[in-house]
Formats: sequence, C-alpha cells, structure tokens
Amino acid sequence: MLTVVLSSLRARWASLLGSFVAVALGVGVMAAMGLGLAETFDAPGREPQRFASSPVVVMGRDTLTVEVRRGPGTAHVTRKLAHPHPVDERLLAELRELGRVRTDGTPRDAVGSDAVGVDAVGVDAPAAAVREVVGDRALVLTGDDRRRADPSFERDEEALVAVNSLLGTAAGVTAFVSVFVTASTFAFVVALRRREFGLLRMAGATPGQVRRVLLGEALTVGVVASAAGCLLGAWGAPLLVRELVDGGVAPSWFALRGEVAWPYHVAFWTGVSVALCGAWAAARRAGRTGGPVEALREASVDAGAVPWPRRAAGLVMLGGGLGLLAWKAGADPADLLKRKTYATLPMLLITAVAALAPLLVRPAVRLLALPLRGMRGSGATGLLVRENAAAAVRRTAAVAAPVLVTVALAGSLLGSAGTVAATKGAEAVERTRADVVVTGEDLGAVRDLQAALRTRRLARAAVSPSASTAVYVREEGSALVRSDARAVSDVAAFAGVSRLPVVAGDVRGLDDRSIVVNEEWERHEVGAWVRVWLGDGRPARLRIVAVLARGTGDNGAYVTAANAPGARVDRLEVRAGRGADRSEVVAALRSATGVESGAESGVPGGVAEVRSADEWLAATRPGTGAQTRLGFLVVLGIALVYAGIALAGTLLMATSARDTELRALRLAGATRGQVLGAVVGEALLAVAVGVVLGLAVTAVNLAGLGSALGRLSAPVTVDVPWGVVGGCAGACAVIAGVTAGVATAVRTRVKV
Repeated sequence: MLTVVLSSLRARWASLLGSFVAVALGVGVMAAMGLGLAETFDAPGREPQRFASSPVVVMGRDTLTVEVRRGPGTAHVTRKLAHPHPVDERLLAELRELGRVRTDGTPRDAVGSDAVGVDAVGVDAPAAAVREVVGDRALVLTGDDRRRADPSFERDEEALVAVNSLLGTAAGVTAFVSVFVTASTFAFVVALRRREFGLLRMAGATPGQVRRVLLGEALTVGVVASAAGCLLGAWGAPLLVRELVDGGVAPSWFALRGEVAWPYHVAFWTGVSVALCGAWAAARRAGRTGGPVEALREASVDAGAVPWPRRAAGLVMLGGGLGLLAWKAGADPADLLKRKTYATLPMLLITAVAALAPLLVRPAVRLLALPLRGMRGSGATGLLVRENAAAAVRRTAAVAAPVLVTVALAGSLLGSAGTVAATKGAEAVERTRADVVVTGEDLGAVRDLQAALRTRRLARAAVSPSASTAVYVREEGSALVRSDARAVSDVAAFAGVSRLPVVAGDVRGLDDRSIVVNEEWERHEVGAWVRVWLGDGRPARLRIVAVLARGTGDNGAYVTAANAPGARVDRLEVRAGRGADRSEVVAALRSATGVESGAESGVPGGVAEVRSADEWLAATRPGTGAQTRLGFLVVLGIALVYAGIALAGTLLMATSARDTELRALRLAGATRGQVLGAVVGEALLAVAVGVVLGLAVTAVNLAGLGSALGRLSAPVTVDVPWGVVGGCAGACAVIAGVTAGVATAVRTRVKV
C-alpha cells in the first residue's frame, strides 16, 4: 500500500500541488498568528515610568467591586471606574509625615465634587508603613504593579485585547478557508480519477484499499505541508508583529520573545487534520466507485452530481444558517451587530451554498449566458461555453467555489462592519439638533460662554454642557454591567439641543434623583426605581423618567451633573435662538474660548475646538475601527490567495483531463483561437457563477443584519463594499482567464 501511495504521489504531484500550497499557507498563517496570540496572553512586564524612582505608589481607587450571584453561591465582580478617586489632601498630608511624596504635576480637578487632589503619588517610605496609613482609602502599589499609575497602562491593555481579537478571528477564518479549499480540491481530484479507480478495482483493489490510497496521499501531503508551514510561520511572525506595531494596532513595545512552542503544535496538527478532513469525503466517494466497466464508460457530463448525503448536509446547513439568522434577528438582534457573530455566521451559509453548488450551477449558467445569445459574433463559441459549463457541473462548481468564498467573505464581513458603522453615524445625526458644538478636555467655564452670547444679543441660544461618565447596574443578580452615559448640567437646554429616540417618558423630567435609560436595561419601565453605581463607584437609587430605543448600542444613559462626580465637561452643544445667525454664534463662542479662525487654542483645563454641527458630526462619525478593518483585510487577503491557488490548481487539472475533448473540437473544424476562447470563456463563466452565489450569500447576511437593525429601532443604512467585492471578483477572473488560457494554449500547441 505504501508503494502505491508513493508511486501515486510521484505521478500526480502536479495535481496535489494546489493542496500542498493551501495547507502550507494555512499552517504558516496559523503559526504566525498563534505566536502573536501567545504574546497577548503573557505580555512581558514593563518597568514603571511615571514613578520609577519611588518604591511605593499610592493611587486612588479605580475599580468597583460588587457581589453577584454565581450558581449556588456568590462571587465578586470588578469593573474599571469611569472616574477614579483622587488622593485627597488629608491623605497626602499623612503620607508626607512618612517621607518624600512625589507628584508629576497632574492635578485632578473634580468638577461638581468637593474632592480635589491628584490621581497618584510616589512615596519614599517602607511599604508596610504606607499600607498602615492608607488602609482602605486608596491603593498601595509596589514593584511592577506601580505601572498601574502610568497613563499608558490602560491603553496597553486595550491594545492587547484588540490584537488578541484580531489574530483570533483571522486564524479562525483562515482555518475555515483552508478546510474549504482543501476539501474542494480533493473532491475534484477524485472526480477526475474515476477511471483510474476503476482500473484499480479491476486489478483487485477493494473499496477500502482505494480509500486508504487517497487518505495516505492526504496524510503525506498534510505532514510535509504542515512542516513547511511551521517554517513559514516562524519566518512570517516577526513581520506580522512589526506590521501590527507600525499600524498602531499593537503597543510599541509588543514583540516576539520566542519562548512558546504550542502555536507550532497547534498549527502543525491542525494542518494534518485539515488535509485528512478535506480528503475524507472524497475518499468515501472514491471507495464507492463501481467496477471498471462502469468507471470507464462514465462520460464527462456529470449525471447525479450531488449524492444524497451531500445534498442532505447542504440543505441542513442552509436551513440552519437561515434559521439561526432569523432567530438572531428576531430574538437577539443586538448579537448580530457584534463582530464575532457577523464574522462567523456567513461561514455556515457559504458552506451550505458550496455544498449545493452543483444543483445551482445549471440555473445560474442559463441566467448568466442569456446575454451571449443575442451577442453578435458569439455563435458557436458562445453556445459551446454555455453548454460545456452547464454540462460539466463538477468542474464549474469546483471553479466557482473559491470565488464564492472570497466574494461572500468580502461582502459579508466588510459589508456588515460598514453597515453597523453607517447606522451608528445616522443615529448620531438624528440625536442632535445643535447648530454649533464646542469640544475640549475641560469646558467648565459655562457661565462665561453664556455671558458672551448675551453680549452678542443671542440670549435665546440654548447652551447645553455635558460630560462623559458611566453608570453600573447589577442585572439578573449575576452580572455587573457598565453603561456609558452623559452627565447633563442644564436639562432644559439639553432637551432643546437634542433629539433622542425616546420610546417612553420625557427627558425633560430628568433631575438629580432620576435617570434616562435605554431598552437594553433589564428594568426599563418609566417610573421604576433602579439601583446603580455612579462613575466614581458611589451607590445611588434613581427613578427612570425616559426610555430610549436600544439602537446600535450608542444610545447610552443620561444623568445630571450631580450624579457624575469627577466628570469634566467635554462638550457644549449650542442651538441658536429664533432669528439668530449661526455665524454670530460661532464668532461669540470662538471669542469666549480664545479660538481664532477655527483653529484650536488653549483654554483653561484643555484645548477647545468650535465647529458647526455638520463639521463635528463628520469628524466624529463612527466608522469601522482600524483594528476591525485591518483584521478583515488580512482575512480577505488570505481568502484571495487561497482562491488563486484553488483556481489555478483546478483549471490546470481540468485542462489536463480535456485532451480528448480539445482534439475532438479541432477535428470538428474549430480553430485554435476558437478552442482557446471557448475554454477561457467557460472559466470566466464559472467565475461569474461564483460571484453570483457569493453576492446571494452577502445579500442574505446583510438582509438579516438590516432586519436586526430595524428591530432595534435604528436607522438602517446598508453599506455594500462594491469596490472590494469588485476587486476580488476581478482578481479571480484574471487568475482564471490567464490559467485557462495558458494551459489550453500549451495543450493545443498555440504560441503564447
């Protein structure tokens, strides 16, 4: 058996080259991404920077810990506070009695609060003595924990989470595409080798021996390709990490340390498993090949191209994909807006459509070939292209499959991300009625701005100051949920400059004992009381006065400034009164903030910028995050490479098996140019079938997402990335056309 396998590999190395490259590339990508993921799990400890010379750091408490119910018992859940506590003056005085206290000159003026101080200080004193003085009033940090006081600490943690998510998603999609392409390639190889298997049966081989030959080939290809892929991953991992750092996705200190081996093991055995899984279904089909007479008399025209197990599996997956999409859109529409959901759900539909592709080929070919019938000059060539593509179902489906994957991923991934971002932008436009928006780090001098407007005879202008904050609520007794919020200083003015998607109640009823929530909250009935923790961790009991539509998740909560201790005013929304000129409002605001000609200028507490509402919305419009877009482009790049490998390999194998057909065409009077045009046209028609099927999957996914957005009362704005989809389709067409043309020219001895 081993001799037969090795002989088969030597004779058919060209047909297995595509599978080898696909597995090696997949293993290389998974190894490189696994090495990057390993660094996010165990990031190296960095030296403290802000208080490097102080042995002890005292930092105001920055977390909220709440007891929740978990199973039969309880547990404590910790969340980061929106407004960490300052180190107050009384504690500073006590610390100075122990030794030298170092500050970095960063004050924390808590607007609306009596606490004034700094967020952290360094203390030159023994840690035990400092802990005794501090008690539970603040955090005492020593050693590497002093990094928690560095401004970059939280940013680094968020960046590592982004890198982890990016690499994990890309690795998962890579594995899916690798299995898909490998399975498709092996299936087509089996279809081309039916006569060979018949001869093996005539020589006395049993069905089990035929299956073992194919699985032996797959195992050999998988082991060798996986080993090559691990070497490729070791070479590519540093390049990947460098690109992540240069692209701003990973922190500047992120680097490979070369201390882990598990990514190589995972990638290697995944590659071997992918090769065996991809060949398993094909091997079962090969084992079912009948006797030699049956195999040798099979025509090139595919009859019964879809066996009932594949048809059943395809229908089950299609029903499952559509059912899951409908269930999510109806029962949990917000889940469809999450990246992990809309990045994985299309895979089920792609697999289902690919499994049923042979059933869809003939209708799709007839539809796409309609323009050829009326085209002058198409004649016999057009007829031959149409009939060959419709008759050779397996060949057309094998060419269309990788195109389907690429187009469906491009349309579904980038389309879903773009649709969510566009809808968020539309929500932001609908939420404001302001004419001018002033933004800055600390815009607490509201009275000066209002006085400036009055001096310009613009007293009717509504000026609404607000600050970023958060509230925390315990839901179902088992989860502590953070909800981003805005703290409003003037409720009447806020109602005048905003246009919130209120579904119940009235935001004008907001006061220091109430809150505005959205439908996502567990309790969202007007008049109900909810227990929350404010941005600095203080508990409060507030009454719901208004409920907003759930939307895409950006319709957060609203409280008054009294319920946002430590929050700084960072936005002023201004709506000019009746008869007022917007330019006068802009001029008055720029004069009050010291901004000239629209440029940024320093104001007390930070930097202010005065912009019209349209300019502000354009500058702050939510978009697809850089990490998300980069991750999806990496995935699409991998899918496109796989598509190219699969297209080239499939067309080369298909053309090599068509010598008899091509000679028959020449004997029938077809010129070499007509033969070449027919084969290339058939390849391009198969690519078009893949594009149509990919667009169908994209349409279903985006329709489900649009339905979910409608259920969330969000303004549906579907964004189809036609440029990327067209680029992927064009690249596939070029690869298919060139490969088919060159292979046919060589077979018919045409000079190229």
